Amino acid sequence: MITLRPASERGTANFGWLDSKHSFSFGSYYDPEHMGFSALRVINDDSVDPGAGFATHGHRDMEIISYVLQGSIAHKDSEGNVEVLPAGEFQLMSAGSGITHSEYNASKTEPLRFLQIWIQPNTLGNTPGYQQKNFGKAIGLTPIATPTGENDTLHIKQNATLSQLILAPHSELTYTIAAGRRVYVHQVAGELIVESQRLAAGDGAKITERQTITFKNELDDQSTSLLFDLP
Repeated sequence: MITLRPASERGTANFGWLDSKHSFSFGSYYDPEHMGFSALRVINDDSVDPGAGFATHGHRDMEIISYVLQGSIAHKDSEGNVEVLPAGEFQLMSAGSGITHSEYNASKTEPLRFLQIWIQPNTLGNTPGYQQKNFGKAIGLTPIATPTGENDTLHIKQNATLSQLILAPHSELTYTIAAGRRVYVHQVAGELIVESQRLAAGDGAKITERQTITFKNELDDQSTSLLFDLP
């Protein structure tokens, strides 16, 4: 089964300095039909004004991934990590037993846009941690976060895998889904055809009860997606 989550139907929040679109219920946006998908709890598409950002606040027992689409993030946390996250990089902050952090637009003149992703861990009270890496833009499926951290991927505390899917123009890729697993696709840029369903930027798709799924790019430009393989 393939269920679309159109970008136009996402929840929204605008605080002046922040314009956010929510794929799942978050903050003041509540929709019982969209509370998350398996362990995937949040995908927020956040646009932040120059110099603005999220002041110091706390989290616990959540795997928080940021993927910068435009601009750069200035990050600081209670574990002593002070980093800048430029466009194209992924950050994984494991909140574990408790962590505080701030995230600001590192530029005073340029906008920031990033995806904020929350995945529930499969164990609680873990030691907080921070990871950051650029995985490049290779064609095909590139693992980003894995349960083991193998091959220099980000080590996520959940039996879930996040991959970057980049398809060249007029190409396709077939993905095998293990028994009992579910897949969520979030379209980042370009267009993706999931079997007969067409995804544009910001669209998502829940995929269940399938053994394989074929992704196609029929356009003249590259297609970029995030693929979540979930329990």
